[in-house]
Amino acid sequence: MPYEVRWEPGIEVPAADGSPLITDHYAPVTDEECPVLLIRSAYGRGFPWNSLFGASFAAQGYRVILQSTRGTGGSGGDFHLWRNEAADGQAAVDWLRKQEWFPGAFATIGPSQFSYAQWALGLDPPPEWRAAVLQVAAHDFYDGMYPDQHCAFRLELALVAGVAFFHQGAGTGRYLRALLRLARHLRHAVRGVPLLDSYRRALGGRRQEFEDWLTHPYQDDLFWAGADAGPAADRMTVPVSLVSGWHDLTLDQTLQQYARLRRAGQEPTLMIGPWTHTSLFEQGRPEIFADALEHLRVHLRGEGERGTRIRVHVNDAWRELNAWPPPSTPIRYHLRPDGELGELDAGSTAFDYDPADPTPSFAGQLQSRTAGARDNKTLEARADVRTFTTAPLTSALEIIGTPTAELYASGSTGHFDLFVRLCDVHPDGRSVNVCDGFTRLTPDHADADLVRVPMGAAGHRFEPGHRIRLQVSGGAHPRFARNYGTGEPLATATELVATRTTLHHDPDRPSAVILPLHRAVLGAA
Repeated sequence: MPYEVRWEPGIEVPAADGSPLITDHYAPVTDEECPVLLIRSAYGRGFPWNSLFGASFAAQGYRVILQSTRGTGGSGGDFHLWRNEAADGQAAVDWLRKQEWFPGAFATIGPSQFSYAQWALGLDPPPEWRAAVLQVAAHDFYDGMYPDQHCAFRLELALVAGVAFFHQGAGTGRYLRALLRLARHLRHAVRGVPLLDSYRRALGGRRQEFEDWLTHPYQDDLFWAGADAGPAADRMTVPVSLVSGWHDLTLDQTLQQYARLRRAGQEPTLMIGPWTHTSLFEQGRPEIFADALEHLRVHLRGEGERGTRIRVHVNDAWRELNAWPPPSTPIRYHLRPDGELGELDAGSTAFDYDPADPTPSFAGQLQSRTAGARDNKTLEARADVRTFTTAPLTSALEIIGTPTAELYASGSTGHFDLFVRLCDVHPDGRSVNVCDGFTRLTPDHADADLVRVPMGAAGHRFEPGHRIRLQVSGGAHPRFARNYGTGEPLATATELVATRTTLHHDPDRPSAVILPLHRAVLGAA
C-alpha cells in the first residue's frame, strides 16, 4: 500500500556561497528508514514536479528533496544555466549528510535541466551517490543551442526554454502569462530584423541571457566555458538509467552519453519511447515511472537485479536489444530527378529558398504543439520543399539506428541550409515523419563536395504497401534560425537574400539516403 506523505516546504539550504536554496521535503509517514532522492530544479517546485516526483515517490517510501536552483523559485543568488550547478549540487549533498534522517546514501532523478544538474554533480561524484535516473537529459547547453557545426541557432528552443528558465520557477500564473505573451508575439520575434531587437516583445523586454546565447555562436568562446558536463560520464560510477524519445530534442545528447558511459566501462540502461521532449510524462508515464522505480529498487534499495538493459519502441511494440546501435545492414536509395527514390538516374533538382518566407518547422524534435510524428502533407505541398519517394514496398522494412542523407548540393549565395527528413508514406497518402537532420553550408563548400547529414536515431517499421520518402528543403524555421543568405551575424543581420539550391544526381555526384536495416528483418544472426 502507498504511504501517506508529509510535506515540509520552504527549507533554506545554504548554497556554495551561502545563498539560500529553497527546498521542499516530502517524506513517507513511517518510522522506517527511508532512501533519499535529491532533485534540483530550475523550473520551480510546484505543479507538475510536486506531483510527478514529490508526492509520487514519497508515496513509494522515498524521502524526496526537491530544491530550486540558484536564482529560481525563491532561491537566492543570480540565475545562470550552468555556472553554479556543480558547486551548489555538492552543497546540497553536504546538507543531506548533516540530517539526522539521512541513511548515508541517495539517488538523483529528473528530466531535462534536472538531468543537467545530475551530470554536473557527476563531475565530482559524492561517495554516497548510488543511482541516477536521467530523463530526456541535457548535458551540454552549447550543443543544445547550436547543434550544427556551422553555428545554426536553435531559435525556437532558446525562446521556449528561455520562458521556462526565466518564469516557471516564479509560479504557475506568471509562467502561463509569459507563455501566452510568447505565443502572441512569436511571429514578430522570429520574423523581425534584427533579431537582437525583434525577440524582446516575445520575452517581455531585454533578457541578457538570451542575448548572450544569441551573440556567442562559437563553442570556443569563453562564455560557454563549463556549459558541457559531458565529462561526468567518464567519472561516474553510479548506475545510470537513460530515458528519451524518438522525437526528443535531446535524444542525440542522451545517446552520446550512453556511448561515453559504455566506453568508460559502465552499463547504463536505455529506454527510447515514441515521445517528444514535453510529452514524456503525459504519454509515457506508466513506463517511465516503472523504469525509475525498478532502477531505484535495485541500486538504491539493493533489492534484486535490473532486467532488460535496452528497450526501444518501434511502431506499436517494444523491442529489447542487446546493443545500441544494434547490428544493421546499410541500404541505399538514390535521389532521382523525377522525384523517385531508388536506382541512380542522371540529372538535378532545384528549389528556391526565400528567408522572407522561410520554410516553416513542423513536427519532429520541437517544443511547440506540432512536435512529434505528424502528417507532413501540407508542408510537402510548399514550392520550397522537394520530395523523393519509393514505390510501394512489397515487404516490411524495419530500421533501427541512424539514417543518413549523402547529398551533393550547391547554393547560389554560398550561404544555405539543408533540412532533410525521412517519412513513411501511408497508403492513404499521409506522410508521417520518422527522423530528420540539418546542416548549414558556407562558401567554403564546393559543389562537388559530399555533404553527409545524419538524421538522428530512429526505430521504425515501414509496412508492406507503404512508401519511403526523403524530404529536402532549405530550412525549418524557427526550429533553426533561417539562413539570411548573406553570412552576416544572426543577431544583427537585416538583409534577406533568396538562395537557389540545386541537388545533383549524376554518377559523379550520386545523392542518396542510407538506411540502417535491422538485421533481425534479414534473418541474420
